[in-house]
Amino acid sequence: MEENYTSITEFILLGLTEDQQLQIPLFIVFLLTYTITIVGNASITALIMISPRLHIPMYFFLSNLSFVDLCYSTNITPNMLVNFLSKKKTISVPGCITQLLLYSWMGILQIFLLAIMAYDRYAAICNPLLYTAIMTKEACTALVLGAHTIAILNAILNVCCTFRLSFCGSNIIMHYYCDVPPLLKLSCSDTSLNEAVLVFVSGSLCIMTLPMIITSYTHIISAIIRIGSSEGRKRAFSTCSAHFISVTIFFGTLFSIYLRPSSSYAMDQDRVTSVIYTIIIPMINPMIYSLRNNEVKEALKNIKGHVVLIFSKQHNFSC
Repeated sequence: MEENYTSITEFILLGLTEDQQLQIPLFIVFLLTYTITIVGNASITALIMISPRLHIPMYFFLSNLSFVDLCYSTNITPNMLVNFLSKKKTISVPGCITQLLLYSWMGILQIFLLAIMAYDRYAAICNPLLYTAIMTKEACTALVLGAHTIAILNAILNVCCTFRLSFCGSNIIMHYYCDVPPLLKLSCSDTSLNEAVLVFVSGSLCIMTLPMIITSYTHIISAIIRIGSSEGRKRAFSTCSAHFISVTIFFGTLFSIYLRPSSSYAMDQDRVTSVIYTIIIPMINPMIYSLRNNEVKEALKNIKGHVVLIFSKQHNFSC
């Protein structure tokens, strides 16, 4: 691997746009987006940890998803923000390898967590009597550890396949982070094997997860339709539709970029599309999966009540 990229010691990231007049406005927009992402996901993770009523499988998976969103966004956005204000928009080869490794790891992990969460809701709604026997603490932990294992192996495969290639020409990456398709564009080696591996692995992982998500939501919707209360159906449909929209956006953007040959890559279009699942989705996930949830709202009210009570006791003591 070392011999392959000795002629290149760093890559240049072009970012979202080369228009200098847009650099500051984009910096402000993405700084605000990143702040919301960090605050939202960190708050949800902390709330689940300190609220006993949220210590159930659904929120265990949700806390893992929030952690993934934090890592996913932090792996890319800070470097992107620095490049908005820098004249030299570079990333070292080891930095590029690290970014690709973490990006591939967290991306696949998020896919599996979405599938696991869909199955968890299916078990809760369609098999309520067996739910506690199906989703035990041991089973939930095993599912998450299994997802991590598959995601890490996929990340290592992506990095090894990509950086076995020779990069002896341009070092300009037409993207705002290190990803496989733009790196394949730079290689002066034959990339047909890499493209085949990328499509095969991505397709296999989608075959493992997407049918589970679709089947789970199909059964969930069928069960919701049979709910007698119109208010109950409306509330359940509202939550499920939000979940399904998030899944559709995430998988749709992934398909549009990775399940096609490199000859059809349109880097300008891909840069904009990538913003959706690397920056926008991590920001909106807390709102979709938590802030619309009554149990989370109640937990927030309880925490707020405890904080107010503590402050009032301290005030009375000081007086």
